[in-house]
Amino acid sequence: MTTAGAGILLLAVGFGVAAYAYFGYPALLELLSLARRATVPAGPPPAGGGDAWPSISVTIPAYNEERAIAATLDAVLATDYPAARRQILVVSDGSTDRTDEIVRGYAGRGVELLRMPVRGGKIAAENAARAHLRGDVVVNTDASVRIGPGALKPLVAWFADPTVGVASGRDVSVARLDRDLNVGESGYVGYEMWVRDLETRCGSIVGASGCFYAIRKPLHVTDFPPALSRDFACALIAREHGYRAVSVREAVCFVPRIHSLHGEYRRKVRTLVRGLQTLWYKRALLNPLRYGAFAWMLASHKLVRWLAPWALVAAAAGWLLLAAAWRSWPMVALLAAPLALAAAGWWWPEGRSEGGGAPRLVSVPAYVVSGVVAALDAWIRAVRGESNAIWEPTKRAVIG
Repeated sequence: MTTAGAGILLLAVGFGVAAYAYFGYPALLELLSLARRATVPAGPPPAGGGDAWPSISVTIPAYNEERAIAATLDAVLATDYPAARRQILVVSDGSTDRTDEIVRGYAGRGVELLRMPVRGGKIAAENAARAHLRGDVVVNTDASVRIGPGALKPLVAWFADPTVGVASGRDVSVARLDRDLNVGESGYVGYEMWVRDLETRCGSIVGASGCFYAIRKPLHVTDFPPALSRDFACALIAREHGYRAVSVREAVCFVPRIHSLHGEYRRKVRTLVRGLQTLWYKRALLNPLRYGAFAWMLASHKLVRWLAPWALVAAAAGWLLLAAAWRSWPMVALLAAPLALAAAGWWWPEGRSEGGGAPRLVSVPAYVVSGVVAALDAWIRAVRGESNAIWEPTKRAVIG
């Protein structure tokens, strides 16, 4: 094969895989949804009938969240859900700041505190909480996010449908009022929520929001390895037991954007490593002979998307081979230009543009390129078998 031929092949394969992951798969979901209408929930219990709503346990793992925990608890307590049917349990993962003290101040309002004597990580904290859960439905959320005041009822209402085992909230990425943080993150979150809506219309999502989701208690109380991702695995566990998972547009959860692109990079690496290892742990669900369309959706949404960065590297190599074969320096420049913009966005000092962040001309390329590099980094770490059940929580803006 000639150099030009190899370049064209790499370009075709590389761009083909990436295009399928981000455009082809959603397009096929649109077509599938026209032919297959997912079962809709029976609807929420009658308004005013508090006892008709299922009992729920809201769990909030927290580690050194003194800046955010009070506002988080205020938001949960303000949600439109019968107080008599709601348990709120904060699991303090060996916090060393005032988190425990602040939570104890809410004891008179029904908030419970479970303190872990030794820090073991989020999943270990959730495992420890299982014996203390009284609700029929377990709602998992984070200390750094805010649940919308009308979010709980729409989320829990889906469990009136006996086929639903997991209901995932809708993440809305927000910044502090005085800053414009990480525009790329906001766009990607919106895209991910759109894909989940399509998957719901086709039957089941393949991963829930780690910030806000609900699960039937029998599915939640099974033991789970601390180094893996429970929010990803919960939809897989539900499918193993004959249930489906859905994304609920009305169940809004406000997620503050990460302070910096560097912080987003670290979060993405950690999330992808855990995601890859979780997929391997549940790899039997990739069998289409047993799990049908769900196996295809899982492979397309997770595996192929996580392979897309490698495909883009192949496409870049193909582009360079073509440039060498055709002796075309402009082709090299076309590839180098977005990388240069990404580098500028990565190293852009805070405060040099209006709103405090880098301008979109460099911030968007920086977000895309850093995401590609983070995925490559995560693959290498996952293949090496790196495990990290305990990590420093991602620093996010505090929502007032």
